Amino acid sequence: MAEQAYPVRRGRLARTAPLVGLAGRTMGEAVVATLRGKDRAQVHARSAERYVEMLGRSRGVLMKAGQILSFVTLGPQVRDEYRTLYQSALARLQDDAPPMAPELAASVVAAELGSPPEKVFASFDPVPIAAASIGQVHAARLADGRRVAVKIQYPGVEEAIRADLANTELLATFFQLIRGLVPEVTRVDVRSLAREVAERIGEEIDYRTEAANQAEFADAYRGHPFIRIPEVVPELSTRRVFVMELVDGLRWSAARSAGRDLLDRWGEIIYRFSFGSLRRLGLFNADPHPGNYLFHPDGTVTFLDFGCVKRFSRSQIRWMQAVCESAVDSRADDLFALLVEGGLIDPADPPAPAEVLAWFRESLRPLVGPQPFTYTPEYAASVVQSEFSPLGPFSSVVRKLTMPPHYLFLMRIDLGVTSVLGALGTTGPWEAIRHEYDRAGPPGTPLGEQDLAFWKSR
Repeated sequence: MAEQAYPVRRGRLARTAPLVGLAGRTMGEAVVATLRGKDRAQVHARSAERYVEMLGRSRGVLMKAGQILSFVTLGPQVRDEYRTLYQSALARLQDDAPPMAPELAASVVAAELGSPPEKVFASFDPVPIAAASIGQVHAARLADGRRVAVKIQYPGVEEAIRADLANTELLATFFQLIRGLVPEVTRVDVRSLAREVAERIGEEIDYRTEAANQAEFADAYRGHPFIRIPEVVPELSTRRVFVMELVDGLRWSAARSAGRDLLDRWGEIIYRFSFGSLRRLGLFNADPHPGNYLFHPDGTVTFLDFGCVKRFSRSQIRWMQAVCESAVDSRADDLFALLVEGGLIDPADPPAPAEVLAWFRESLRPLVGPQPFTYTPEYAASVVQSEFSPLGPFSSVVRKLTMPPHYLFLMRIDLGVTSVLGALGTTGPWEAIRHEYDRAGPPGTPLGEQDLAFWKSR
């Protein structure tokens, strides 16, 4: 039913104008509420609902941006009650995007695979089990009995995304909407984050890229004791249809009610997968958000969505390790020299080395702080301010930094992982885990012992 009402809008004006109207209405209501002394919480609640409705219909860049905002804390200056309103509403974008009609999904399968779903698969559920920004997922079964997930791209979404990527007015309006929804947020620079999201989605349009990325991760982690990657069915994966092993598990909202031991274990697994993959494989999955995890009661985690994978050379990884070592060891001059070498600092107009060290160590507090360290939403908020805000506590550094594309990827992923671990409230000996990867140290946890045994057996 939803698809008939929610066609993908095309054209620059068509996709920007409704957002402008929503931004204007939101800001206007906030002003009126203030003048009349009304409860602003009610205004924010209505705005959050309208925001989710609009992003759910937009598909593509805007919806993915909304998904990110549903778990990234924008800053401690946002009142807790307002933050809860928006995050509760926006969380629905992760698992409850409006689906397309069954006949429309079937037509995409037929166009891509040459036959309708009932002939390609032994069984195919026309009701999607998940819906996201550019496609939806159906449960099916192959002739050999394997249960699979079939991701089907929304018709017209590719054209809409390409228009979004070329539409500078759209993103500018999105920033205006953020200020209208939460007027307290004035110091957070989300432009770099939004640009990164747009670039990432541009890579997701062709599902063959995701299939190849996922197959590479699956090959690397096959048989791992606590990291699971669904197997790809390459013969049924095309530009707009992607078929993989179907995995059952707890989604984010259900997993968060688990006990503390499980939450800490799951958080450590997410951390190990993110940064262990970078150190060992030179691969970074660039979309760490809650909708891309399945949590299992046995303490394992399944990782989904490999539409954008950033690859780093060994020399780049060695540079990252050296930067981290210098910051952890408080060697300001060495850190400064490395950042000049990496193109982040212009030696003709640099910030002070001591200020650079303080800025960098703030984002490394899980490593340089007392161990074990507990991630919290408040810490995640402080990282947003320190890393991205040109008006925040480290403005003298941020304003003079140049962010090369590969480093912006790192900051984006680090922010995402930090936000996820903050929401889980995960506690762990993070510096000991870093020693495993960067100094060939002994395993810092029981999971580290299992992980090391796995890689030694490869």
